[in-house]
Amino acid sequence: MLDRRWRHGVERGLGPVGGALRRLGIPADALTVFGLLASVVTAFLIASGHLGWAVLGVIVAGVSDLLDGAIARGSGQASPRGAFFDSVSDRVSDALLLGGTAWYLLGQGSPYLSMLAFAVGACSMLISYERARAESLGLDARGGLMERAERFVFLSVAFAFNIVVPILWIMLVLTAATAVHRFFRVYRQAAHPPRVHTRRVRGVRAADDALAEPRAAAPLRSWWTARGLDGTRTRRRHPSMRRNSRP
Repeated sequence: MLDRRWRHGVERGLGPVGGALRRLGIPADALTVFGLLASVVTAFLIASGHLGWAVLGVIVAGVSDLLDGAIARGSGQASPRGAFFDSVSDRVSDALLLGGTAWYLLGQGSPYLSMLAFAVGACSMLISYERARAESLGLDARGGLMERAERFVFLSVAFAFNIVVPILWIMLVLTAATAVHRFFRVYRQAAHPPRVHTRRVRGVRAADDALAEPRAAAPLRSWWTARGLDGTRTRRRHPSMRRNSRP
């Protein structure tokens, strides 16, 4: 929800910072690695109970995630490899933060509370997978009440006010609702998937065949044409049939 409404505005606001980093020669992948390292440090801070510093770590990790995309687009470095690296790093970052939260909850009364953070992490991975799988099928699975931006905001509030358990319960409900929402949204779209238009080449319907046919058939077609077997070669007339021939 926040990702769709506010992400573009936040990226525009951070545009000057991204431009400065780009002029310094900092690549987008380096910023992605920095955000991942920030998540590692933040996970240790959460696990050790330093929740105040953990808020700062969550903010640093979130801002790094916004800036690496801005640098990649602004410098023309955007590529499928960079997008894949960024997406995998985001999943690892989520697992680290919620893993640190689970470790922290192990020492807070009931050990079963750590399963709460595990459940939030599992639902978070599910909604990320639903979006990735839907986009690979040409469908749209964006939206929901608890996307990645919301998770960062809720975790920051939980650590800032030391209300981790109540916030995790809210996150679990909203994350599960988002997973169900995305499932039915994609399921309805999959009933009428977008058609893939393929062109016909000599009556053969297949893009691969259309590309492969000229190369494979070229030698045979040349041999066929050279011998006049395709009807393109003019037959020679007998001298008696020519207009200017002598009797």
